[in-house]
Amino acid sequence: MLKLQVTGKTILSSIRCQRKMSTCSSYAFGPYKIDPREVFYATPLSYAMVNLRPLLPGHVLVCPRRLVPRFTDLTADETSDLWLTAQKVGSKLENFHNASSLTLAIQDGPQAGQTVPHVHIHILPRKGGDFEKNDEIYDALDDKEKELKQKLDLDKDRVDRGIQEMADEASQYRSLFDC
Repeated sequence: MLKLQVTGKTILSSIRCQRKMSTCSSYAFGPYKIDPREVFYATPLSYAMVNLRPLLPGHVLVCPRRLVPRFTDLTADETSDLWLTAQKVGSKLENFHNASSLTLAIQDGPQAGQTVPHVHIHILPRKGGDFEKNDEIYDALDDKEKELKQKLDLDKDRVDRGIQEMADEASQYRSLFDC
């Protein structure tokens, strides 16, 4: 009987989580509308979503809910929540992907490689040997991918994914979080 009650609580918690994620207000990433199925974690001030063109397995983005182009434009509460969300998401994804480290990066402004005018933190679970030279990950995040194509040849493997693939990934990640 106790096991049934615990299982019932787990099911109820899961239902609440799915309801919260599916009925929340819409998400935007700069000028782009984000399908709620791509979002796997959210707070009142931030959200985490899967990446359309991931560099590595588990490469996700954490964004403020408010459309804010530059990091310095965030409020203190948004800044705190954004980094606490990144910390929580990073920890879960590092374990999920059996990684040994994380890269967290912000490209703040066009000259820094920011292509979408909305603050976002890239979170990439890292494993030994995922890039020949460890710091090449930053070049790969940069807007100058065309220059790097010959050096890293990323574009052949980095293609836009469909909504179903992204929704499936987000669903897996959503299950990592307690609601």
